Amino acid sequence: MTQELEKKSAPALLRFRPNTDVLEREDGFYIFVDMPGVSKDNLSIDLRENELEVCGKAVYPRMDKAKALHVEFGDGEYVRTFTISDGVDRDGIRATMNKGLLELYLPKAARFSPRRIEIQPG
Repeated sequence: MTQELEKKSAPALLRFRPNTDVLEREDGFYIFVDMPGVSKDNLSIDLRENELEVCGKAVYPRMDKAKALHVEFGDGEYVRTFTISDGVDRDGIRATMNKGLLELYLPKAARFSPRRIEIQPG
């Protein structure tokens, strides 16, 4: 019962929609998600049917015996959902995280990749 009360009384984290850039290249799509303060351990990326959901929790260290006088950033949760088309090879999706910047690579499915058509002699 005590554990239940602790869970209920714990303050909810602020929720943010992170800034994002989406680029298309010949080989696929690149999604860059700005998630400062989020570590790899506090990041989850889930693909469910046509939705790719990115969730990350930023937790900042607390200083012992320090009183916060002014706080403009703190613990929070980033959440962003992307709709994925059938043109993406779901098995080839990759993710890297570096200094708070998440990079997702979504390769194009082979059937949607551009190709040059040879002109046959007439």
